[in-house]
Amino acid sequence: MKIVLAVLYATLALAACTPTTRTVGYGPGLEPIPGSITYGGQPRTKLTKAPVGSIVPHHFFDRYGYRVYETYIIEPDRSLRLTSRRIDYDVFDH
Repeated sequence: MKIVLAVLYATLALAACTPTTRTVGYGPGLEPIPGSITYGGQPRTKLTKAPVGSIVPHHFFDRYGYRVYETYIIEPDRSLRLTSRRIDYDVFDH
């Protein structure tokens, strides 16, 4: 019985550590966070002069004061697609 409880607690602890959304990295599963250009939907203004496929860099400070670097790509419908995010956790750089 003790082994069963230990396994159950270990499983619950590991499940609590598993992130439900990706905040850092590359790829299609990346979701906008507060401060992202597309957080809350696409911007109202469209980038009409930039060619489709152009890269749009964006950086901001998150709610914890860390610098966040994001990269967007302009889609054919002129919307922005978030493609990468990097968070600089260097506490001495503030």
